[in-house]
Amino acid sequence: MAEYNKLVRDGVPEMLDTKGIGYEKRIASDAEYRVELVRKLVEEVHEFEEAGAIEELADVMEVIAALRTLSEYAEVESIQLRKREERGGFKERFILKGQK
Repeated sequence: MAEYNKLVRDGVPEMLDTKGIGYEKRIASDAEYRVELVRKLVEEVHEFEEAGAIEELADVMEVIAALRTLSEYAEVESIQLRKREERGGFKERFILKGQK
């Protein structure tokens, strides 16, 4: 049986209950929640990179939505827009090659 100790979506415990799979559940502290969300983001980005599936992109977006609810990231959208105005986005598809 595989072991796990990670942040999961809200509906996962109910799904495990339905399947009769045992587990231990606890609520993360604020600090732990932030750390676990960042870990989950990395996990989901890797899955998206490997599969390229729209479902994996949706998972990335769900984690980002959760991160945006944290006070330290509350202004992320305005920073995103400011950076887009200052440096542009990615619609031109520029690839640069050079040396650092």
